[in-house]
Formats: sequence, structure tokens, C-alpha cells
Amino acid sequence: GIFILQQKYVADLLKETGKLGCKPAATPIEHNQKLWEAKEEPTVDREMYQRLVGKLIYLAHTRPDIAYSVSMISQFMHDPRESHLQATYRVLHYLKGSPGKRVLFKRSQKLALEAYTDTDYAGSIVDRRSTSGYCTFLGGNLVTWRSKKQTVVARSSAKSEFRTMAQGICELLWLKIILEDLKIKWEGPMKLYCDNKSAINIAHNPVQHDRMKHIEIDRHFIKEKLEEGLICISYVSSGSQLADVLTKGLNGGLFHEIISKLRMKDIYSPA
Repeated sequence: GIFILQQKYVADLLKETGKLGCKPAATPIEHNQKLWEAKEEPTVDREMYQRLVGKLIYLAHTRPDIAYSVSMISQFMHDPRESHLQATYRVLHYLKGSPGKRVLFKRSQKLALEAYTDTDYAGSIVDRRSTSGYCTFLGGNLVTWRSKKQTVVARSSAKSEFRTMAQGICELLWLKIILEDLKIKWEGPMKLYCDNKSAINIAHNPVQHDRMKHIEIDRHFIKEKLEEGLICISYVSSGSQLADVLTKGLNGGLFHEIISKLRMKDIYSPA
């Protein structure tokens, strides 16, 4: 197959920030770490912080393993504090230990479109908004991913899950259009994997419960695509939910297990 990587970019970034000799970290963010405004902490150089985070955002375009942590630290670019800078340095320490990690694309006989969606309900301790994460695969190869805080506060975990599922379905439909423009078609529905059984049951249930009226639009959109046969939604256990890496800080073992399933390989070039 082929790889996409930015190993030289990582080396230049570590050199620029003086982190070439730092101690490597196992993960880009501590397990279950949450950031807040931290007004009581000393401020840091905002221009320096914004420039550093901007470079990490660019790097995240080929490094899904740092997407969630970069999404977290980018939320405080307007008023960075010491804890935000330390969280940013943690990402650099992780990159020091894995500068050659890259996404692998392999030839596949089965061009199936699949997506994993996950939500960290009310995960932000600043405004209690949820974090959405999805990743899509074509023929088993990771092609798109996203980690982003939702724009409004969800009133329930079902609403936050439905919003993320709708985003994942939109991404699949967009990829399907691109492939059709390339004269690539296949039979059968696109698969979407979710680890919330309640959300899956509501999507398939034609009865509109009063307590679910606040997610009516997303529910009807998802149900429409199910009835058209474009999408099929399957349950996946939390331990096999690949989008987990895009919604929360994981422990080292689970983090590296998911990264391996995303076909991210750590191959070092000769010195």
C-alpha cells in the first residue's frame, strides 16, 4: 500500500519548540483530562500559543491520533493559560515518541463505505456541550475523520448521539457522491456503527415519542435514509468503537489498540 505522513514536519516542529530532547508521552492527552478556562492561572504568550496550535491543526490533517487533543487545546486560543500550554506540550511529547506514525492505505477488493460515530455527552466542563467524533472507511482504509464540539447544548445523550449520527451519514453521502462522479458504484447500503443501543432503536422505531420531540429533525433524516436503503445502522461495543479516540482522552492500552485498527503504523526512517 501507500502511506501519508508528515515526519519531517514533526521533526521541524519539535526543533522549533525546543522539544527534540523531551521525554516521550504514550498518549497525546491524559486519560479523561478536561480543560477549562482556568482564569486563576497565569496567562501565556497568545501569539506563540496560536501559532503552535495552528501548526498542530495542520498536522492533524494526516494524524487522526492527535485530532481530539488538538480540538481541545484549540478552544482556548483567545485566552490561553498555563494549563492549556502544558496540554499543548503534551501533544509535542507524544509526537516525540511517534514522529513516524502514518496512515496506511491498502488495496481492497471490497469497496464498502463504513462510518463509526461516537459522542462524549456534555463532556465540556466550560459550557456542557458534547463532543462529536466520526471516522469513515472506504475498503477498510481510513479516509476522513473529525473531532468537534457541538454548536449547541444537547438536552439528552440521545440528542447528542443523533446529531453525531446525522453528521456521519452526511459524510457517507458526500463520499458516495464523489465516488459516483468517479464512476465507482456498488450494491448494498453503507454501514454506520454506533455504541448507543437506545439511539439505534429510536432510529428504527416509527413511533415518535413525546420525549423525543427535541430530536425530531435528526431522527426523521436518519429514518429516511434507513428506509431508502442507503444506510444500515449496527451496534458496536464500546471497546470496539473506533471513534472513541476522537471524543475523549483514553488510557494508553485502549488508545494504541484503536490507533492500530485505524491502520496507523509507526515506521521510523533511518537516522
